[in-house]
Amino acid sequence: MSIRRRSVLHGLGIGLVAAPFLNLLSAPSTRAEGGPTARRLIVFFSPNGTIPQHWKPSGTETDFAFPAGSILEPLADIQDRLIVVEGLDFFGADNHEGGMAAMLTASGTASDESGGMSIDQFVAQQIGQDTRFASLEFGVQTSAWGGGVQTRMSYSAPKEWVTPDDDPAHVYGRLFGDFMGGDEAAAALRARRQRVVDLLVDEASALRGRLGSEERPKLDAHLDALAKVEKGLMGAVGCGLPDAPMGGGTQDNANFPAITTAQIDMMVAALACDMTRVASLQLSHTVSPTVCSWLGVAEGHHSLSHIDDSNQAGVAQFVQCERWMAEQFKYLVEKLAATPEADMQGSMLDNSVVLWAKEMGDSRLHTCAGVPFVIAGGAGGRWQTGRYLKFNGESHGKLMVSLCQALGLTNETFGNPMVGNGPLPGLV
Repeated sequence: MSIRRRSVLHGLGIGLVAAPFLNLLSAPSTRAEGGPTARRLIVFFSPNGTIPQHWKPSGTETDFAFPAGSILEPLADIQDRLIVVEGLDFFGADNHEGGMAAMLTASGTASDESGGMSIDQFVAQQIGQDTRFASLEFGVQTSAWGGGVQTRMSYSAPKEWVTPDDDPAHVYGRLFGDFMGGDEAAAALRARRQRVVDLLVDEASALRGRLGSEERPKLDAHLDALAKVEKGLMGAVGCGLPDAPMGGGTQDNANFPAITTAQIDMMVAALACDMTRVASLQLSHTVSPTVCSWLGVAEGHHSLSHIDDSNQAGVAQFVQCERWMAEQFKYLVEKLAATPEADMQGSMLDNSVVLWAKEMGDSRLHTCAGVPFVIAGGAGGRWQTGRYLKFNGESHGKLMVSLCQALGLTNETFGNPMVGNGPLPGLV
């Protein structure tokens, strides 16, 4: 394939699947064959840990409730779509920075099975090759302090973070700029992309007859990838574009709610259009100075997270802010549940794994023990939702293994393998 053709293909947004056939397909796969699997992974982050007694549900695994006034109470309407997990530890990590670095990497190194990557990037490496973007990272006020251990959660390798985009207007142009010229321009672009795909299919089909038995499966896999691209081109006609978001003011504290909504809307639209199957939304960062002023709160979120029980008003304000974060997670989950799969039965939520992650457990103790997680989505039928799972110091790396395997990967460890291997018991 010529450099000129590669440039054209990348310009049309389909360069990944048009890479040279054997180079694209020669890398070993860690994907599993058979069994129910999720189609996509979504990570949702909110900062500064929690106050366990205001977070914990009451009850048993299958008969539980969110107490009145608790942080998770806003999720009561979607309880049957959730798996609430408590009691996981980040081994080898402590405090704000350590928790932020370990949260999605499980303290992995380059020599570990996960290569020191965060789970979103590790999964994207395996399932993101047939989509326009291997992964998409959305942010809300994550970069006022620049890029560093405190402000980043995604890693493509040890100490190499992936920067989220805090600007909804920039995100919109990057994702949907091709369709901003009206219906005629969008249709013309799709037609050009379809012609390129048709050409690639014709060339691949002609090549198949000249290949030996060992190489034909690789080419067949490539043809399958092209078929997925073709479906994506057809699906883009009806996947629905969100409204264009406002521009500017990305670091204005008062804009935090509006930017969060815009980022969620664009994330779901990009997933519905099959532009990507791995996405993350990072709301601020650890030690976040965000002030929930839209709730009538005047003190920063980080300061509130460390107020002790003697200051009842301050604790109540922290819980109020955390309930707002729960409402944003609910909005994301409900939007996925309301969006049907373009080429499958059920909703996007049925075929997704959505992880709400935090970088610490008890915010007042600065500890990475007993860290809470909330999972939403049916993972393609892999696990039963509507459950509350309690653990006592199990490694959260096992949760990462479970998530990988839910996406069809076969790795038995994630992050530091010295703290246990295999998936989290009881999740499946």
